Amino acid sequence: MWGLQQQAGDRRVAFTTAGLRRGVRAALGLTIGLMPFGLVVGLVFAGTAQLVALELWKDPAPILAATLAVLVINLRMAPMGAALAPVLDRLHGIRLWGSLAVLVDNAFALMIAEMRAGRRDAGFLVGASLTMWGNWMVMCVVGHVFGAAVRLPPGHPVFFASVAALMSILVPIWRGRSDLLPWTVAGAVALAVHGAGLGAPWPVLAGALAGSAAGAARDLRQSPAA
Repeated sequence: MWGLQQQAGDRRVAFTTAGLRRGVRAALGLTIGLMPFGLVVGLVFAGTAQLVALELWKDPAPILAATLAVLVINLRMAPMGAALAPVLDRLHGIRLWGSLAVLVDNAFALMIAEMRAGRRDAGFLVGASLTMWGNWMVMCVVGHVFGAAVRLPPGHPVFFASVAALMSILVPIWRGRSDLLPWTVAGAVALAVHGAGLGAPWPVLAGALAGSAAGAARDLRQSPAA
């Protein structure tokens, strides 16, 4: 049987085929929402970054501005990796680097929900991520081959599927009223920055930093004194 279990204090970290299969099943529902996303904007395995780049795109192409925007958007991967450290720090070699290579927002949210439920099987993360990667690659090919045959007008309802898929990842990571403050701060700051006339990626970056700071301050107040 392909699997790994390691002692981590009083908790165990695993990497098993059973976890991988559970990750695949958990990701299947999300792939339905990601299908039109990859079909319309799929170029590489980075849908959110592509949406930001397309929002800025014009003639002549703003290469430097788009590159900076994509870099800022992808900085979110750093805190995501840190949040998964209790699991990933116990992995080595291809298990570690393979897990990081296919990490995406949706798989991250599903894995966080697993960790909060006390399950630490990194195979779950890989199963969920690979399912989304496979779906994305297929949709990219279909979109590339048949893109000229289907012309959707701006504002078509199918474009909301990508937004809905991103919004759905909030459900498994919501912990109740304790999350209300940082989430509200993040949303309010992002809207304020957008209202001030600053385009992508600054509303996302400002909202993420403000929400993270609010969450950290909350945790410090709630933590017992040393």
